[in-house]
Amino acid sequence: MKILIVLTSHSKLGNTDGKTGFWIEEFATPYYIFKSAGAKITLASPNGGQPPIDPKSDTIENQTESTIRYKNDEKLLKLMSNTTQLQAISAVDFDAIFYPGGHGPLWDLTTDKNSIKLIEDFWDAKKPVATVCHAPSVLLNVKDEDGNFLIKGKKVTAFSNTEEVAVQLDKIVPFMLEEEIKKKGGIYSKKEDWTSYVIKDGLLITGQNPQSSAEVAKELLDVLKK
Repeated sequence: MKILIVLTSHSKLGNTDGKTGFWIEEFATPYYIFKSAGAKITLASPNGGQPPIDPKSDTIENQTESTIRYKNDEKLLKLMSNTTQLQAISAVDFDAIFYPGGHGPLWDLTTDKNSIKLIEDFWDAKKPVATVCHAPSVLLNVKDEDGNFLIKGKKVTAFSNTEEVAVQLDKIVPFMLEEEIKKKGGIYSKKEDWTSYVIKDGLLITGQNPQSSAEVAKELLDVLKK
């Protein structure tokens, strides 16, 4: 069982002086769930090397058992500092692909040609695609074998408008993810803010927020075991 995890390379929070990147919880929890299931994991990002961490995900209030484990995992930290460039990755080498969120993907992975092609290759090969929180943005420009947007007519969830307003970034993000999913024909649904919520529509798995990261990972493993 080989799983590819793709992380953002984007660190600038819009037109502010703030920083963004990937959300530690959304990477660490699925990573350790995959690892405990015996998966062989490869880490990749558009630029390769060390993906930027969203500093807010490293604050005291956002610490979880898995984020603490991640920060003390020297072997994993070394792997993380040397992610493979996306352009060097081929879908034929993996059984599934997973994207953790953080606001970073909104700016780079959403329009990254290598990422889009990779997801399309996974989809065409009937391999599962899983994303969580802001990472469903990576699906917005992906098309299926018929040339339609992949999410058109599919049940999808992602970070909600109300959650974006709650973190006071609705005026800073390049777009509101919930709205963009609807524009591309996705059948969007959500639960209450900060509640774990995951949707599986065939081989497409999406989670609403950081609280959904464990459930997304478990759903992906369930699909791989079938």
